[in-house]
Amino acid sequence: MKRSVFYALVSIRTSDGFESFGKFNLGNSRKAAANVFQQLKGNPQVGRKTMLTIELVETVNELPVNLHILTCTLEELAYNCRIIVKETFKLHNLKTAP
Repeated sequence: MKRSVFYALVSIRTSDGFESFGKFNLGNSRKAAANVFQQLKGNPQVGRKTMLTIELVETVNELPVNLHILTCTLEELAYNCRIIVKETFKLHNLKTAP
């Protein structure tokens, strides 16, 4: 059985619906991915005026499963990207030895 992979998927509303344009790999740990997503700014309510979204997605048997979604402004998206990059750096480079 393959391990789950968690990622943050960034999408923008177009005339044809939402189109994803960014994907951040958050690793294989549900706890670590949830911790990163908890730090993000945004609103969990998607409405008709929603332009930008960021979703926490898990792959299960190589199929995507949406776990959480946030709508965000451009400023919140910039903040969220900064948090994701910072936390991903910490997860991959600042691991403590067992």
